[in-house]
Parts: sequence; structure tokens; C-alpha cells
Amino acid sequence: MSTRSNPFEELERLFERMSRQFDDASRTWESDGPFGRWSSTVESMAVDLVDRDGEFVATVDLPGFERDEVDIQVTDHTLRIHAEHEEVIDEEEGAEEDRYIRHERRHESTQRSIRLPEEVDKEGVEAQMKNGVLTVTLPKLEVEEPLSIEIDGE
Repeated sequence: MSTRSNPFEELERLFERMSRQFDDASRTWESDGPFGRWSSTVESMAVDLVDRDGEFVATVDLPGFERDEVDIQVTDHTLRIHAEHEEVIDEEEGAEEDRYIRHERRHESTQRSIRLPEEVDKEGVEAQMKNGVLTVTLPKLEVEEPLSIEIDGE
């Protein structure tokens, strides 16, 4: 005896799955509606990497972040940037008089790793931040010319 599946149950499962996927996708849209800007980690940390004589310069957009909220790590071939901001609401100050209609500024975190085309001098890396723009200067590691060795013997 064969059991036939109910086509309506299959359709119902399909609609439930589609509904979950739409809900997940809608959470990534910003608050200004479905025609608003698409939000992603890459967009929130746009990076320009320039190769200048003797150094690389990375310019990173980090709007809304302060210097002390940004962590930079450098290895020989990789620049890693992690920024984390948490909005703290002072419960004592104005708690009774402020009633939020909409509260979206809570916690924001973003990170990015950029592979560098050449080794850099980790000790000489400098960074500065002004108006939400981080500039990281990474001096290239000077490569010594190979030393030619003569072979002794017969």
C-alpha cells in the first residue's frame, strides 16, 4: 500500500519556508523601508588601499565610531580592523521623562581583513582617525638583495 503525500501540506511547508526567508531578508534592510539602502558589513566599512612608494595607505570609513572603539591588528600580509560601538542609556538620567518611540542606536559591530600584496614593517605602522575616517599607513618591508655565495671546492 503506497502512501500519497498531501500536496496542500507540501505547499504549506513551502509558504512557511518562504515566509521565514522573507523575514530573515527584511531584517537586513535599514529602517527606512524596502526601498531603503541595503545594509551589509562590507558597506559599513568601505576600504581604499593605495600603493604609494614604499608604503600602503588604507583609508577606511567608520562613521559613528570613536578612536577607542577601533582595534587594528597587522601581520606581515594582513590588516585586520574591528570596530564595536554600544549605545549606553543612562537609566537614572531622564528615564521617567524620555519615552522612546523608536530606539535603533544600540550596538554596532563591524570587522574587515585586508590581504596586503607585500610584507609590511609592523613596527612602523601608523593610524589616525578624523571625522569617522581611519587612515592606516603601512610601510613596506625592505627586501634585501640576495647575497651571492661562491662555492669552494674542486
